[in-house]
This record gives sequence, C-alpha cells and structure tokens, in this order.
Amino acid sequence: MDLLQNEVVMQKFLSPIWLSIKVTAISGVVVILIGTIVGRFLARKTFKGKALLETIIMLPMVLPPTVVGFLLIILFGKNSIVGQATEWLFKQPLIFTWWAAVIASAVVAFPLVYQSAKTGFQGIDLSIEEAARVDGANEWKIFFLISIPLAFRSLVSGSILSFARALGEFGATLMFAGNIPGVTQTIPMAIYIALDSGNIELAWLWVISIVIISFFMLLMVRIKQE
Repeated sequence: MDLLQNEVVMQKFLSPIWLSIKVTAISGVVVILIGTIVGRFLARKTFKGKALLETIIMLPMVLPPTVVGFLLIILFGKNSIVGQATEWLFKQPLIFTWWAAVIASAVVAFPLVYQSAKTGFQGIDLSIEEAARVDGANEWKIFFLISIPLAFRSLVSGSILSFARALGEFGATLMFAGNIPGVTQTIPMAIYIALDSGNIELAWLWVISIVIISFFMLLMVRIKQE
C-alpha cells in the first residue's frame, strides 16, 4: 500500500516536470528555427513598415502574460478562422491542450531568439558574405556555412534564454492551456496550486527543480559568452 502511494506521489511530482520539459523543448525548437530565419532576414533588409513589424514581434516581452493569453484565446477560439481551421485539422479545439501550452511558451519566448539572432547577424562583416557570393555561393550556402557559424554565440545565448523563458511561462499558459493535472499543468502552475492548497513541501520540491534547471541554462549562456 505504501509502495503504491509512493508511486502516486512520485508520478504527481514528476508529471509537471516532464510536461514542462516537453513543452519547453518543442516550443524552443520552433522559435529557434523561425527566430533565426526572421532575425537574419530583418538584419539585412530595410523596407517600409519594418519598425512596425519589429514592434509587433517584441510586444510579448512587455505585454502582461494575461493579455498574451487573452489574445491567443481570441486568435484560436472557435469564432476565429484560425481556431476553426485548427479544430478541423486536429479534430478538436486547440485551447486547453498541451499544444496550447507549446504555443503560449513559443509566443513569449520568440522575441528573445529573434533579438539575439538579429544582433548576431548584424555583427557579421558583410564583406565576408559578399566574398562568398563572388565565389559562387548561393544564399542558402551563405546562410548555413557563413552567417550561422559567425553568429553562433548569439544564437546559442538567445536559444538558451528562450528555453528558460518558456520553462517559466505561467500567465499566458494558464489562460490559454488551463491548469489540467497531467495534461497542461506545468511546473509554475503546479507550484501555484501546491502553495494555494498549503502543500509547502511539494511546492518547494518543484521550486528547487525549476531553479536547478534554470540555473544550468543561464550558466550555459555565461559560459558561451566568455
């Protein structure tokens, strides 16, 4: 009986951790890929409306998480075209699923990757890329073989910071994905519920877990920057 209880407690403890890692990993990969491409494009291009576009991209960094969650609900709700399309595609609403947690984490983490990528690409000497073009390299080869290696440190720093931001996301995820144990309950939400219910010991265990994970993420950033 005690063994069964211990297994239930352990599963209750590990569930938010594994879900947080899964959500963070998937959202991190998505924002790294998109953020790197968008950062490279906007670092090299000048066009009318660029300032407006970049302002929209950076908005999740300054908006309250609840506002981000509200906008995601409106965007992916049943009354929106996007919401109806995703419901038709996945045969169920996207809201209150763990994929909603992925989207919320990706939205709030994206500006960190984008800004780091853009800064890294702007620091590249354009003459190096021009020399590659003269030698016959196409844009994809320049991007993968020259631009990315030269901006690698900035890309790594932005990527790890985005992982840390996604791991700690709370407000937007709570509104958009909900707090469903074993389905959408990530570590930050589990800590809040444990504290609210008076389970201080369990809250401390989750706090220690997320502090350790975040510490090593930030340590990797510092090591890469040295």
